[in-house]
Amino acid sequence: MVIIAAFKRALADALEIVEEISRPINVNDDKNMYEMISSSIGTKFVARWSELMCNLALKAVRIVSHDVGGGKKEVDIKRYAKIEKIPGGEIEDSKVLDGVMLNKDITHPKMRRIIKNPRVILLDCPLEYKKGESQTNIEISKEDDWNRILQIEEEQVKHMTDAILALKPDLVITEKGVSDLAQHFLVKNDVTALRRVRKTDNNRIARATGATIVNRVDDLHGSDVGTQCGLFEIEKIGDEYFTFLTKCKVPKACTILLRGPSKDILNEIERNLQDAMSVARNVIFHPRLSPGGGATEMAVSVRLAQMAKGVEGVQQWPYKAVAEAMEVIPKTLIQNSGSSPVRVLTKLRAKHAEGGSTWGIDGDKGTLVDMKDLGVWDPLAVKLQSIKTAIEVGCFPFHILEILLTLEIQSACLLLRVDDICSAKSAKQAGGASMAGGGED
Repeated sequence: MVIIAAFKRALADALEIVEEISRPINVNDDKNMYEMISSSIGTKFVARWSELMCNLALKAVRIVSHDVGGGKKEVDIKRYAKIEKIPGGEIEDSKVLDGVMLNKDITHPKMRRIIKNPRVILLDCPLEYKKGESQTNIEISKEDDWNRILQIEEEQVKHMTDAILALKPDLVITEKGVSDLAQHFLVKNDVTALRRVRKTDNNRIARATGATIVNRVDDLHGSDVGTQCGLFEIEKIGDEYFTFLTKCKVPKACTILLRGPSKDILNEIERNLQDAMSVARNVIFHPRLSPGGGATEMAVSVRLAQMAKGVEGVQQWPYKAVAEAMEVIPKTLIQNSGSSPVRVLTKLRAKHAEGGSTWGIDGDKGTLVDMKDLGVWDPLAVKLQSIKTAIEVGCFPFHILEILLTLEIQSACLLLRVDDICSAKSAKQAGGASMAGGGED
């Protein structure tokens, strides 16, 4: 349809305008990144600790980001940047660990609690004798048979531990259980073990230490051993023991340790920190910023209104509709600040018509201000996506209308075809009857 095509053209022009008024940012410049992240948490609970939160968010995102080839980066903060909340202490004690922290303790009291440069083996199998898959009954008639059964179980566990000890590890971490007998063999060889670790934590340990998670001990090779961890230690914080795998050479996974007076405050800090990390991730993906405070929306509105004058026919109306819709953001900011929407919006529109594309609304005072001076910037990726989504949703009813019109036309054509068939059949029957009447004469 003509209207949908006009909306698509308006979308393309709007994206070009946003790209034009945006500015690049150096993601390696801490000062610029702090200014950008702080604008996203300036009105939240953690605004008092803005510098600390910006530092935590930026450091965590930089640790988990890495190149995947082809000029692309992977920044998976959901899987590899874990937030651990421990009530107690002060908020200023929060920090980012260059490794992984687990809420786990060693399985045997004689195992080492501090290991420097440990050799780490990660398993996804139990270090226990294998039980029957179905119910098994054993009838024993002699005492030697009972001893033989226990010996077989011991031999099976020893075979598994020997396969692990052949690679000379310092630390064994498994997602399943570790039997008492396996603990005995490991302690005897001065090896520390952790059991029943969550799958997500095991994946982060593998990424931080360079180890490979193995499903069978018989499949272990020297290349599966992780050697990039600098320090393994277990500390008691409050009433619980925590395992730390830190000082990793190239971690690629991290743990953000949050401290605070209560669980409610820690939950609020976590939500604010997630927002800050998302902003940092978006900028690393697309290192450009667009002015905030409604400046970007007003710039798009003014430019599209000017472009609409050069479009002929019905196609100029979608341009005008998008331009009018874009003014909702600055108008809402003005209303929330208590100023007159008509007066301030008219001044802002005139400012952008003169070329001031970075001018927006001060959310506190409700006056015009240059976003360069105020320091309010938004990630370009977010602006582009919001404009795309808004216009696509606006086109959706027209797509439905187009489908319905197409179906109606097809139904009408089908009725005409049926009518043609019926008419042809009636004519044929009338012709046959007239021929039969002529033969009788």
